[in-house]
Amino acid sequence: MPFHPAARQPLRGIVFKLAAVVIFTAMSALIKAASDRVPPGEAVFFRSLFATPVILAWLLWQGNLVQGLRTGDPLGHLWRGLVGTVAMGLGFWGLGLLPLPEVTAIGYATPLLVVVFGAMFLGEPVRKVRLLAVALGLAGVLVVLSPRLSVGAHASTAEALGAVVTLGGAIFAALAQVFVRRLTMTEGTAAIVFWFSVTATLLSLVTLPFGWVVPTMPEATLLILAGLLGGMAQICLTSAYRFGEAGLVAPFDYASMLLAIAIGYAIFGEVPARTTLIGAAIIIGAGVLIIWREHRLGLLRTRGASAPDS
Repeated sequence: MPFHPAARQPLRGIVFKLAAVVIFTAMSALIKAASDRVPPGEAVFFRSLFATPVILAWLLWQGNLVQGLRTGDPLGHLWRGLVGTVAMGLGFWGLGLLPLPEVTAIGYATPLLVVVFGAMFLGEPVRKVRLLAVALGLAGVLVVLSPRLSVGAHASTAEALGAVVTLGGAIFAALAQVFVRRLTMTEGTAAIVFWFSVTATLLSLVTLPFGWVVPTMPEATLLILAGLLGGMAQICLTSAYRFGEAGLVAPFDYASMLLAIAIGYAIFGEVPARTTLIGAAIIIGAGVLIIWREHRLGLLRTRGASAPDS
């Protein structure tokens, strides 16, 4: 559901955004807790399968079930699902190899890469300030990655692999957002969310030959909860952008770093490295700069439209 000025409720939008951030971070922690034995493809299956009934119940409650699931671009949903499923699988793989705060920090590369891919594939304009912010943010990503890519005394091969697959997940997530932007030109948000869950569930079955396991009861509980939370988080995220402008609610994404640090320390005994904190601060600064600049440009456009003589 796109934001509409008539639905402006800023505080409600912020609350929904913070709820989405909290729930998504908790979901990541559940996936990480099950990652010792459960392979990433199987985790994607549970995450997608058990998110679907939550989304269906939400659409039914809103009275938007039939209309919300209609689509005129099944091939577009398939491509978005393929890219998004790869992104999710790589992200889940990274959670099993790296600390939660580090995976979170690398994930912040996604909105920066969306700027690049939007210019490449959608012809979106890229201004100097935005380019500078993207370069700054990617430098922050390199700061986070640097200790992991130096295999030897400071990093293991598994950690190096974790850094590579997590960055790959961020790249594919950015590509998925480009596909979503294309779909929003003809498709409703409900259809995009629902058909992604269905597509990801089916595509994850391709990984069956690569070592799926029969989960224990605790593992199955973690995976099912992750799926249910994923569906709830998607609903909260959609609602956040329904009630609040993107420039207002987007910066609250970065609250996930504080949550990741707290959960990583309390549950997994992880203490973030100095490079992770420094790199995350640089990436967050770059992201906020982009958001602030776009907000300023939006204000200028609004003022220009309200002043016919300008």
